[in-house]
Amino acid sequence: MKNELWQESKDYLGILFGLTLYAIGFTAFILPYQITTGGLSGVAAIIFYATGFRVQYTYFMVNVVLLIAAIKVLGFRFCIKTIFGIVALTFELGFFQEILADENGQLPKILGDQTFMACVLGGCTEGIGLAIVFLSNGSTGGTDIIASIINKYRDITLGRVMMFCDIAIVSSSYLVFHETQKIVFGFCVLIISMVSLDYYMNSMRQSVQFLIISNKYADIAEAITHQLDRGVTVLHGEGWYSKEPRQVLVVLAKRRESVEIFRLIKRIDSNAFVSQSNVVGVYGEGFDHIKVK
Repeated sequence: MKNELWQESKDYLGILFGLTLYAIGFTAFILPYQITTGGLSGVAAIIFYATGFRVQYTYFMVNVVLLIAAIKVLGFRFCIKTIFGIVALTFELGFFQEILADENGQLPKILGDQTFMACVLGGCTEGIGLAIVFLSNGSTGGTDIIASIINKYRDITLGRVMMFCDIAIVSSSYLVFHETQKIVFGFCVLIISMVSLDYYMNSMRQSVQFLIISNKYADIAEAITHQLDRGVTVLHGEGWYSKEPRQVLVVLAKRRESVEIFRLIKRIDSNAFVSQSNVVGVYGEGFDHIKVK
């Protein structure tokens, strides 16, 4: 019970921190340069550019409507952390607009006329923020809810639905500005944020797998177990050419531990046959905890 409570607390803190990064990137680099991003925040930004209606209000009101539909279709349990994310991001969008605004109430262009640099910094900050939210098993609502509802009734992946929504949202900025340049900048932010999100999520979950074949397999396994505190699995195989039995060691470790493992193997048996491969998403004792919504 205590472990579950601590894990839930870490998830909510992670969601809050990720949303803070997202709100800073969106408010400091996206809104002042009138760039349109994907998601419901992009829809709110378009309405803001066209009417001046505050972003956080549009974001919150549309999400309330989507949440009502989501609760009926997907159930309340699915929406608990989504509700937390929506409320937190609504507050933070308003908060950072207040503290970053100048004396005239306008958001300053802190990078001057460097619109593309604003795209890069805004996209990176948004992407990393969303990655932290997703790694904490959270959601920001918006197109996530739409994609989940459609996915329940149609054989379309969540990623594809969200991609179509984001393309439509960014393209619709032409109706406000009548400039293709704004659309290009919007797609730049979209691509940069997606790449940043994927890179951060994969780097946080990156592990390595070793397959080790050696006549001194027992010594290597003992050393890895006691010196590096990593588990070792022995697979009983057979060399096809020699027809002799071979013991294959399987080791899963953090990426940063790979150098130590190589040094240890070389010290015991410099002629050992070693294969290393990257793996993403190792769950269990000593690695990540399994998280499901």
